[in-house]
Amino acid sequence: MNGLKEPNLICRKPPGSKPPPKMIPHFPPSGSFGRGVDSQNSTEIFFVLLGLSQYPRAQTAFFCLLLLSYTITLLGSLILLLLICYDRRLHTPMYFFLSNLSFLDVCYTTASVPQVLVNCLVSVPVVSLGQCLAQMVVGLYLGVVECLLLAAMAYDRCVAIVDPLRYPVRMGPQLCSLLAGTSWTVAFLLTVVPVLTMPLEFCGRQVINHFSCELLALLKLACSDLQFYELLMVCTSALTLLAPFAFIVASYGRILVAVLRMRSTEGHGKAFSTCGSHLTVVVLFYGSAIAMYVMPQDKIIRDRDKIISISYGVLTPMMNPLIYSLRNKDMKGALRRLLRRKADV
Repeated sequence: MNGLKEPNLICRKPPGSKPPPKMIPHFPPSGSFGRGVDSQNSTEIFFVLLGLSQYPRAQTAFFCLLLLSYTITLLGSLILLLLICYDRRLHTPMYFFLSNLSFLDVCYTTASVPQVLVNCLVSVPVVSLGQCLAQMVVGLYLGVVECLLLAAMAYDRCVAIVDPLRYPVRMGPQLCSLLAGTSWTVAFLLTVVPVLTMPLEFCGRQVINHFSCELLALLKLACSDLQFYELLMVCTSALTLLAPFAFIVASYGRILVAVLRMRSTEGHGKAFSTCGSHLTVVVLFYGSAIAMYVMPQDKIIRDRDKIISISYGVLTPMMNPLIYSLRNKDMKGALRRLLRRKADV
């Protein structure tokens, strides 16, 4: 009015001022497995699983691919189990170990993948200490079982090719059950018992830069002295990864020598077709597992670690039924017989 300008009601930032600080989510106080740091004001501990939450578009694509991989793993592994139980022609040592591997793949992926899928649908994925510990122990245990089962399968293939005449006697039902039972039992003693006795204490922001509760990701958040347990983990990794892998390499060395002594090309083809599926699975699983647990690690989790964990935790279980079904004439024949019987009914 009267030529006077109305005052500007918009507050302007003075030049050179700093932007306001970003809101940081509140994290629970630090604690430990079995006891809180403050025993009087102890609260339940929660972890934030970072995953791909900072990349919304990539997280949507990751959710779709992970759901597809999990579905293929479940269907493929359950079909293999059904065929092995249904067809008596598959009641052999090789398929006995394969049934153990298929059952393990179902349990291994179910222990972590559903939780990762749910985390992709929420803005801040949070998991309690108990859930995180259970997921970590189960995943580590089943991973070690797979290492030992692959070594047992390599021994089975070695006996089948090196000593085929005595194969039915040497690989009898008792020995197969003993090898499988030993794999499940030794893995429990080497993984579950040491982890449950590990006195971890956490301090600071409890954010796990991973898709799930991996052992290495959780250890990198600990502020307690873990030199003894880190040394124990190195020794356990050598026993559960390097020793079975060396045994598998030695077994295939004997197989290679036996194949080279064969004069018929038909024998060469049969031997390679018998071992090709198992060797492919060994390369996929051991390659990623050794890169994750044996190679030198940084103090923080890199994107490389996430990719490797997805490789041996999701892709390898998905590839197992595909490899053993597409490259196996016995499995294809069993599937045709099952479908033919269902059609006749």
